[in-house]
Amino acid sequence: MLWSKIAEALNLSIRETWAVEKFFEYFGNLFTTFSPKKIISTVLAMVEILQMLILGMPLTPRGQQLDLTGYNLVVYDEFEGDTLNENLWEVRGNGPRRCGYNYSSQVSVKDGNLVITGEYLEDGYYGEGWYTAAIKLRERYKQGYYEIRCICNDSPGYWSAFWIQADGPYTASISKGGVGGAEIDIFESTEYSEGKYAVTNTIHCAGVDGVQEGFQSAMLGKFYGNNITKEYNTYGLEWTEDEYIFYINGVETVRSSFGNGVSQVPEDVIVSLEIPDEEHMAEFDKETFRTEFIVDYVKIYQK
Repeated sequence: MLWSKIAEALNLSIRETWAVEKFFEYFGNLFTTFSPKKIISTVLAMVEILQMLILGMPLTPRGQQLDLTGYNLVVYDEFEGDTLNENLWEVRGNGPRRCGYNYSSQVSVKDGNLVITGEYLEDGYYGEGWYTAAIKLRERYKQGYYEIRCICNDSPGYWSAFWIQADGPYTASISKGGVGGAEIDIFESTEYSEGKYAVTNTIHCAGVDGVQEGFQSAMLGKFYGNNITKEYNTYGLEWTEDEYIFYINGVETVRSSFGNGVSQVPEDVIVSLEIPDEEHMAEFDKETFRTEFIVDYVKIYQK
């Protein structure tokens, strides 16, 4: 196809290749619709894609609507009460984390929400420093639909994340290009531009196409939610036998089968407030800086 030849000739990244494909798809749609409303929306989508390709701007989700026909709810935590449900969750990775520490003191449950707090503590468990936390489900899961409803932390330093991870996703002999396990970032709120926050969808694995050194990553795209640091949005992943399909507020953002195939092993389900490297926190006031990742619920559906 024309778009794939163009992408190959220009040595485009996976997300850029996807964008070029969508651009030509939208261009073709202009000649098959007579609805002024659809024509305008298609042109706007094409303009957004050009801005993404030229300026690296995020996109508005415009894919299919989520359809959970045939799925059953197997995990649902609304974070009621005043403590984390330790029969369902455990704190993940207490100890050093980039420029600071993960510790359970930063996890709380209040007003029907899970709250993970990032801040500087003079009397923290591991001593003075920047603190945050992560939790994971005690049970691992495979194919299904994973969803979180949350308000991302409002800070260009720390970032909110919902992700799944197998053992050894960065080791080629274990990951085998992703079929033996991968890291799937359902969303990370790492992107800030033009006064707006956006989220990314990313896949990490090792051994893609037989490469044994290092690991391979596919940052699939940057996408807008609805005022994500002030309002609740949902972020989802449908992990099928053939591909990963990402959603924001029930609308598809992107889909991919990057690697040698989708993961075939159960994976950890993780909610975290991530802390950056020291250089990114140097500008923040240790006495006043505080940020929160607020989670309303986590759901998992399976067929």
